[in-house]
Amino acid sequence: MSQLNESPIITIERRKAVTIIISAIIVAIALGGGLTKVGSGFAARSANGITVTGSAKVSAVADNVVWTLTVQASTPKVAEAITKVGADVGALSQYLTQGGIPADALTLGPVSTYASAEYINGNATGRILSHNASRDVVVRSKDVQLISKLSQGIGTLLQTGINLNTGGPQYYVSTLPTLRPQLLEAAMKDAQVRAVALTKAVGGTIGAVVSVTTGPFQVTTPDSTMTDSGGAYDTTTINKTVTATVSVTFKTK
Repeated sequence: MSQLNESPIITIERRKAVTIIISAIIVAIALGGGLTKVGSGFAARSANGITVTGSAKVSAVADNVVWTLTVQASTPKVAEAITKVGADVGALSQYLTQGGIPADALTLGPVSTYASAEYINGNATGRILSHNASRDVVVRSKDVQLISKLSQGIGTLLQTGINLNTGGPQYYVSTLPTLRPQLLEAAMKDAQVRAVALTKAVGGTIGAVVSVTTGPFQVTTPDSTMTDSGGAYDTTTINKTVTATVSVTFKTK
């Protein structure tokens, strides 16, 4: 009898409350199901393992150097150009040998010649403006410090009128075959440390190694961030940094 006497307002409020409770139950069920699916998804992904990148680097000193110098001459007659180049190559060889480089460390290339033709409005006139000659002198040595010193003093030779081009000495590390396995081992250990830290953060542990992929070695100037997908090799400095990377997939528990 009391229910019949309830006001319409109370009845409406009660219906709203029931609706809210039912909606809350539906949302809770939906969230619970969603979280269960999300959780199972993470478990599936972790079952496939974890992939991390490990790296290692070491300082290295170049112990081989190659220095290419090109002597050039341009004269009205080809014979004069060849004679000029020959005399300048002799002066360059003398500068190098007097500086301490053995004569057998020098390799002389063949003499190359070409004519510079005259063009007017894009058309050849048939007239030769000059004849040019050039010859390479290649220095190979293990005394990288001596070559560095001589390259820095080459300006004194240029002041005598010799025309030569050089990109500077190129310095190489011959111990890379020995460094590679050491760096790969260190990079593997670094990858393992990273994998342990990541899995430990979520309460897991790592298992056996599933796969390993090695990246290209990077030989760069000290403290350089330069990398190349095919591997970098800087030849401009004596002191270098050699870096190795590995991508390792571990099973997880």
